[in-house]
Amino acid sequence: MSSNGSPVTGVIEENLVIIDFGKYEGKTVEEIAELDPTFYTRLAQEKESGVFAIRRHRDKTFRLYINPLSNVDN
Repeated sequence: MSSNGSPVTGVIEENLVIIDFGKYEGKTVEEIAELDPTFYTRLAQEKESGVFAIRRHRDKTFRLYINPLSNVDN
């Protein structure tokens, strides 16, 4: 992660953002970067297209969720 933030999570630390979909559900973005660099790169490339967003849940965790209308394979 660069000093300007993550290519996937922006200013939020990658170890604080939990994937909320697909085969990596429950894992942090930081873990995904290590486990599947190809998928991590896809997330970074699709960040600006509205495929996913980060939202804070009631339990104060940050969740990366997928837009149900998008066409990303997970």
